[in-house]
Amino acid sequence: MLRLSKLTDYAVVVLTRLARDGDAAPSGRVQNAFSLAGETGIAEPTVAKVLKLLAQAGLVEGVRGPRGGYRLTRPMASVPLSDIIVAIDGPIALTACVDGGTGMCEAEGICPVRGRWDPVNEAIRRALSGITLADLAPLPRRRPASPAALHALAE
Repeated sequence: MLRLSKLTDYAVVVLTRLARDGDAAPSGRVQNAFSLAGETGIAEPTVAKVLKLLAQAGLVEGVRGPRGGYRLTRPMASVPLSDIIVAIDGPIALTACVDGGTGMCEAEGICPVRGRWDPVNEAIRRALSGITLADLAPLPRRRPASPAALHALAE
């Protein structure tokens, strides 16, 4: 079974929450690990770890100061799911012999399918690159129309 780690799942949740009120820097809303933990229900140490990994990958940036925290570095529609996965879990691949890697498998010297997984891995990377953070983000709630607006529509 192909399954992403919990940290990657948490990273998507944290990023979508971070983007809720402001899509990207410099105008994006800055939030700290404590507030993000409260809003997502993810433990604060885990949120801090995720934010650190995302910052190292350049997906979020830290803002210093009394109202400091983190914000997105680019719009949600410009953040492919593949970038998030690589930031948290490393290279995307189904097998240990990733794109000609060596030393990861005791049977690599006699393996009849060595190198044959590369097209499969590439197809998965392409598919995950085609899905953005914006695709995964919950749709914004629509505000109910005012009675005056409803009346104007009825006329």
